[in-house]
Amino acid sequence: MPDPRDASPYDALLLLSFGGPEGPDDVIPFLENVTRGRGIPRERLKEVGEHYFGFGGVSPINAQNRALLDALRKDFADHGLDLPVYWGNRNWAPYLTDTLREMAADGRRRILVLATSAYASYSGCRQYRENLADALAALEAEGTELPRIDKLRHYFNHPGFLEPMIDGVVASLADLPEEVRAGAHIAFSTHSIPLSAADTSGPVESHGDGGAYVTQHLDVARTIAEAVRERTGRDHPWQLVYQSRSGAPHIPWLEPDICDHLEERHAAGVPAVVIVPIGFVSDHMEVLYDLDTEATAKAEELGLPMRRSATVGDDPRFAAAIRDLVLERAAVERGEEVRPCALGALGPSHQLCPAGCCPARTPRPAAAGADSPYA
Repeated sequence: MPDPRDASPYDALLLLSFGGPEGPDDVIPFLENVTRGRGIPRERLKEVGEHYFGFGGVSPINAQNRALLDALRKDFADHGLDLPVYWGNRNWAPYLTDTLREMAADGRRRILVLATSAYASYSGCRQYRENLADALAALEAEGTELPRIDKLRHYFNHPGFLEPMIDGVVASLADLPEEVRAGAHIAFSTHSIPLSAADTSGPVESHGDGGAYVTQHLDVARTIAEAVRERTGRDHPWQLVYQSRSGAPHIPWLEPDICDHLEERHAAGVPAVVIVPIGFVSDHMEVLYDLDTEATAKAEELGLPMRRSATVGDDPRFAAAIRDLVLERAAVERGEEVRPCALGALGPSHQLCPAGCCPARTPRPAAAGADSPYA
């Protein structure tokens, strides 16, 4: 196992996230950042902006990233890992380019990047790599000495990501009325993306129906469902469902939508549903609006008892998982042998994030449409 205090050759970790508005005046400029180059009408931006205005014009994602930063710094300090942690966003302050400029000024030369997306997809992996390349190009144009940057691998199957969600499902089931608890179904929800983007996600050898994006989510759903069965003694039927579609109606996206799924389950006589947002690291706007607002309203309309399970957020086990990933990658960079199951993954072992893990697609605007207009 890697030395629990040796992150060399790396001298910093960068938390890279989507970003979100922190007040009413930020909402439309933020949405313009997200959709730049896609020709989205301003009226559509105002429509999506209403989701934020219903919450005071504030996305919770930045506060949740600050909480995760605190959790990471505490975990690193508690385990003697001397690695400073920075934070940059794709679409709002603190902007990625500004953060990398600060890191370079601080003398950081080997940087690891943690993206707040656990799965292979264009917007969840490759686009972050492109963001990093664009930011470095901007710094190079300024004459800045560029650091070397490596992105941490996908962590969808790490115990520190899975176990908090397993606990959340068990707690949500226990919170249902006793008379419907045993027959409750589980809906594992993630962001819908165009079928073309899903089919070409992950390494080339994974391409096909749904690509690595669907395969990885199914692996997580199956693993959580099996763990819940072991803990509760009940086998709850489950399905992978989707939410937050934002593309043109004529382009086929992954289905079923969560609200359609609730209607179908209710019509089939299912007594209750637990929704598990496995596609999201924290309870940001897509969770608060699409699940806690729209899906909750649909369940109430149907008279279907429903509970929404928690995301990982700043759970200490997730912070410890990131420390594992940092030490794993550092050991690989030092040429040390790292066993594939050294991290105790509950699902299939996963490799380092290679340059071609989520290849860019043509035309890029269609692929970029998989990115949500809000976070």
